[in-house]
Amino acid sequence: MKRALRSPLINWFTKLIRNSKYRWLVILGSLVYLVSPLDISPDVFPIIGWLDDGLLATIVVTELSQMALERKRHSKLQNGPASEETAGETIVDVDSVTVA
Repeated sequence: MKRALRSPLINWFTKLIRNSKYRWLVILGSLVYLVSPLDISPDVFPIIGWLDDGLLATIVVTELSQMALERKRHSKLQNGPASEETAGETIVDVDSVTVA
């Protein structure tokens, strides 16, 4: 149900920003759009003018935080568990055996 509520424009932008080939170009373009005086709906109109900027900023921040979490998760998998996570724990390796 949540996916049905998203507009096609948001879906297109999200797919584009998740494409590793264009990711940083889209983020840079989005940030330039946010500071640019040219707008789809000018900020002179109180609420309507802020909606496109707010939506774009929300998507960019969400994607950047997701990228940071993925990078952290990836580095944690490569480096193994951190020492503070296993400080009070005992790790036991067990070989599994199939009994017929």
